[in-house]
Amino acid sequence: MASKSTIEWTESTWNPITGCNKVSPGCKNCYAERLSKRLKAMGQANYKNGFKLTLQPQMLELPLSWKKPQTIFVNSMSDLFHKDVSLEYVQEVFDVMKRAHWHRFQVLTKRADRLAELGSQLEWSPNIWMGVSVENQKYVQRIDELKQIGAKTKFLSLEPLLGALKNLDLNGIDWVIVGGESGYGARPIKEEWVLEIREQCQNFNVPFFFKQWGGVNKKKTGRILEGRTWDEIPVTAI
Repeated sequence: MASKSTIEWTESTWNPITGCNKVSPGCKNCYAERLSKRLKAMGQANYKNGFKLTLQPQMLELPLSWKKPQTIFVNSMSDLFHKDVSLEYVQEVFDVMKRAHWHRFQVLTKRADRLAELGSQLEWSPNIWMGVSVENQKYVQRIDELKQIGAKTKFLSLEPLLGALKNLDLNGIDWVIVGGESGYGARPIKEEWVLEIREQCQNFNVPFFFKQWGGVNKKKTGRILEGRTWDEIPVTAI
């Protein structure tokens, strides 16, 4: 069985790597770190190291056993482009994604500099969507680094959105996800930030997906923006 996900913009998760470390303000209240600690306490074997970066080679070929086509978020509990993950292991992950051609894989990183460094050494099969996270204006260079790689579909995850993002160059970007931070210690999001990003997406004709307002109780705050949900996704064939 696939690992079904409650994340609004995907269907399942696959974690051939677990654990990470913080690289920018968006990592401060990392949900994966909190969840890793709980899974370790529960005795889950893949989380015996807690949130320490750990390769999980026994999980590599799992998507090949999932016969029903689905959208899969890769490394929801880690970052494939962490400096301590070898190029060879990254290539193994890419090889599985290529072979599991009936699925759509979504890879997301905050380490866009390493993504750009390794991008030419990876095989970008059409079913691999590549994205970068950007939480505030200081990290918009990640978008330029994303544009350097050969993925057919490139996307942005502006979550947790911690500040306004103005004058984004969305040329070459196929999808934008926006969301507020959720859980204990969640930092606030402003509606004006979200509306400004939505307007920029509309100006560039880029699909806009609003994930959540967030807060301590994200179910209570919901995901309605100006009276409706925004669930736009790229129209691409696997």
